[in-house]
Amino acid sequence: MFLVIRNSWALLFGIMLLMLGNGMQGTLLGVRGQIEGFSTGAMSIIMSSYFAGFLLGSQLVPGLIRKVGHVRVFAFLGSLASAGLILYPLLTHEIAWTALRLGLGFCFCGVYIVSESWLNNTTTNETRGRALSLYVIAQMIGIVAAQAIFAYGDARDFTLFIIVSVLVSLAFAPILLSATPVPPFESSKPMSFGALYKVSPLGFVGVFLMGAVFSGLFGMAGVFGAAAELTTGQIALFVSAIYFGGMVLQYPIGWASDRFDRRAMVVLGGAIGAVACVLGASGLGGVTGLYVAAFLVGGMANPLYAILLAYTNDYLEPEDMASASARLLFVNGVGAVGGPLVTGWLMAVVGSAGFFVFLGVLMVALAGYAVWRMTQRSAQTSDDDQADYVMLSPMATTAVTMESVIEGWEEQAGSTEEDDRETVA
Repeated sequence: MFLVIRNSWALLFGIMLLMLGNGMQGTLLGVRGQIEGFSTGAMSIIMSSYFAGFLLGSQLVPGLIRKVGHVRVFAFLGSLASAGLILYPLLTHEIAWTALRLGLGFCFCGVYIVSESWLNNTTTNETRGRALSLYVIAQMIGIVAAQAIFAYGDARDFTLFIIVSVLVSLAFAPILLSATPVPPFESSKPMSFGALYKVSPLGFVGVFLMGAVFSGLFGMAGVFGAAAELTTGQIALFVSAIYFGGMVLQYPIGWASDRFDRRAMVVLGGAIGAVACVLGASGLGGVTGLYVAAFLVGGMANPLYAILLAYTNDYLEPEDMASASARLLFVNGVGAVGGPLVTGWLMAVVGSAGFFVFLGVLMVALAGYAVWRMTQRSAQTSDDDQADYVMLSPMATTAVTMESVIEGWEEQAGSTEEDDRETVA
């Protein structure tokens, strides 16, 4: 672990700074939007456009990297993102904010792809899993710390927007200074959607649903807090609880998923998430109840996403993993685009509780579908057939991260086959 930190500390520190800025701007926009008089429907479109931009970036940025290189793309997107973040208080119109969020989603997707390429190049097969875990932890720490800064600011003036822009600008310094040359960027031909669904219906449907869950959390938590008339400090704690839960519960749930039927873990996680949403929507426990609900929903969303990816790869041949991952990321992105839109519509219909109603319905749907799938396919009989659980975040998972994970799974599959041959011999 210390070797990974020594080799990659600058990259990890830069990512933490980046998530300080990105994490704060989501909460800040939710509160500032209400101050500007934007409707819940308008805010849902604004928040959704980030995920549309992220999805667009996942398709276009690899081509840009192949044409002009990692460093130029990184510097261009970083400058564009920093400039866009400071324009929000100047261009206070729904269309302008939608365009800015779309551009930010595109920029951050490209920044994640490039930074993950460098992180991947500084690790070996033996250290890659630990590096990815530290990468996710750095992201979560950045987002939680961002809420503390937000709590001491005032969403009505320019200061917080300036801080966000400065943090994002500063994030590129350690990343660029520590960057090493990376191999040419390559991407595999995606598997067809039909073939992917046939391999793992639960993985396909589950990843789609979790895309909507996480985008609803990441995009609309600040909007919910403002609509529920929470104070700035309470909104900051509410959003922090979501990501703190994701950070704390990743490991124990992941540990269990490597030892029990992953579908049972999906059912359990979905059920816990649904109960937490009932708590949040009902208002029982007041603000403290909201914190508990946020902790549990966030604590289920992150590991469930990673479990579903690992479960899908349990049924793939090593040579098919890369092409399947490209489709899984796209399916997740499509779900993410719709999450804030439906959340906003429900909040407009039933009030702020619509935030938890939407998340709860998705959690119930996921758990119910997993139960049905358990009646259609028997559980795996050997733990050796399972790909190891790896900590992942739906918020910043790109093709590069998945390639790193797949290399580990392929090596694991190869080692298992070799051990089987030695046993037979």
